[in-house]
Amino acid sequence: MKELKLNQLNKDQFQPFGDIIDKNQEIPFEINNGNCLRYNNLAKLSFTDGQAGISLFESKKITFPYSFNFMEKHPLGSQAFIPVFGCRFIVIVANEINGKPSEPLAFITNHGQGINYHKNIWHGVLAPVEEKATFAIIDWIGKGNNLETYTFDDEFQINL
Repeated sequence: MKELKLNQLNKDQFQPFGDIIDKNQEIPFEINNGNCLRYNNLAKLSFTDGQAGISLFESKKITFPYSFNFMEKHPLGSQAFIPVFGCRFIVIVANEINGKPSEPLAFITNHGQGINYHKNIWHGVLAPVEEKATFAIIDWIGKGNNLETYTFDDEFQINL
């Protein structure tokens, strides 16, 4: 089993894989007669044919040490995950080498952060660390296969 270092989610390291969705990424502007701040265009959504859809996912809490050997990617569209109640979660990503994910990188979000995986980026499954969590998902809806999976021969382990 290989142990992965858990990195604090940050823009510089995560940028090749996607966008961080939080209030620290953009200067807001006032709307609704000054009663609301809008943090605009926080993720670059990208879709091949089809359209954006908004879904809710409910994910079980993970426990540490957290072990995994499975990753997936979506070749037809980006995929954004926004925790509805602001939970922290583990984000696992990998580059692609010869059609397979490279050795993964692991990040942990701050409360209130969401992420958007770019189109065709290998990533792990939802992994909330504090409790069962609900996520708002914005992703590609259309005809065609938008899911590729890969199972590593060995497991990776993350400790908090």
